[in-house]
Amino acid sequence: MIKVGQPAPDFTLPAHDGTSLSLASLRGAKVLLWFFVEANTPGCTLEGRGFRDHQSYFDESNIRVVGLSFDSPEDSAAFARRHEFGFPLLSDANHAVALAYGACSGPDARYPDRVSFLIDENGAIERVYDQVDPRDHPARVLADILGV
Repeated sequence: MIKVGQPAPDFTLPAHDGTSLSLASLRGAKVLLWFFVEANTPGCTLEGRGFRDHQSYFDESNIRVVGLSFDSPEDSAAFARRHEFGFPLLSDANHAVALAYGACSGPDARYPDRVSFLIDENGAIERVYDQVDPRDHPARVLADILGV
């Protein structure tokens, strides 16, 4: 798994809204890269709603939340619509990004690991969240960022 202080591997992936998103395009803001297991599963739904419900705090802290799974862009779009997510969900169908970050067990993994990376404004890994509980992960990230 990639470590704190290392450069975050760049990527360009299809987003749920039909566009493509690259990590490089987000330079100047922090990015919370949230790997989630699968759209519409109970844990991922709970976690995604937490990010949605705390979106204003992330925005005020200049942090872009970006979700990433192996789901198709169509499945991600349905997930985003159903739960009114205001952040992009990316499709890593060939697992290349998850492999680069060490966020899956291998190229044949069925799902990415439940892990998140806080990437600083210059593109370096600032924090790794590898012991994630979907019930409180968004709140834990905010507590770290806000120093509470």
